[in-house]
Amino acid sequence: MRPDAARSLPLADELSVVFARMSGLLLSEETVATALGLVGSLIQETVPGAVGAGASIVDGAGRRSSGSTDPRVERADELQYELDEGPCLAAVAGRTLVRVDDLTTDRRWPRWAAAATDLGLRSVVSAPLVAGDRALGALKVYGAAADAFTPHDAQVLTLSAAQAALLVAHVTAREKARRASDDLRQAVAARDVVSIAKGVLMGRHGIGEETAFAMLLSRSGGDAGTLRQAARAVVDSAVRRLR
Repeated sequence: MRPDAARSLPLADELSVVFARMSGLLLSEETVATALGLVGSLIQETVPGAVGAGASIVDGAGRRSSGSTDPRVERADELQYELDEGPCLAAVAGRTLVRVDDLTTDRRWPRWAAAATDLGLRSVVSAPLVAGDRALGALKVYGAAADAFTPHDAQVLTLSAAQAALLVAHVTAREKARRASDDLRQAVAARDVVSIAKGVLMGRHGIGEETAFAMLLSRSGGDAGTLRQAARAVVDSAVRRLR
């Protein structure tokens, strides 16, 4: 979408384009990182004056950037985490839009503002990613010039962040479910190979199930991981004997 086209669209029509493209991501198999990469690119296209966009994710794993469209965005974010100050962190903490028209005159985060200015950045708008009662992070755009963003741009970012938060929550839940499913399959496979190994030992040595399991445990040293390895070795040995 061309910047001049974005300016001319009424807000509702402009957002319908953004939301339609974000909604398409909900039906895809994207990870959080790749989905936010697409969101970052979409926001940079939609907001005139943006030289970079991306998201800051804040959760139990820490603070990190995702979907940055420009190296300066990623570095400016890293500086916020290092210095523990800046507009994205403030947007997450206050769950409110944060707008900086000129980093050379804004006094809220002096250390970060000076460092960001050295990167060639002069303005920023950051909107919180909030899903339900959870603040997931912030969506932001950076500008190379002072006063790069209008109230209209801020409104677009705010409403886009609300949609992006739902996307992040959805994809995160899907990733967790996939990991849980993978863990379950691995657990079932491990249980099955141990059962087969016990049967091999029972038939080979004419022993009971408990004795066979004890033999596997003794080979593994009692460790769950090496128990599976010991069981796999017994099964593989039985297969080789049949060849």
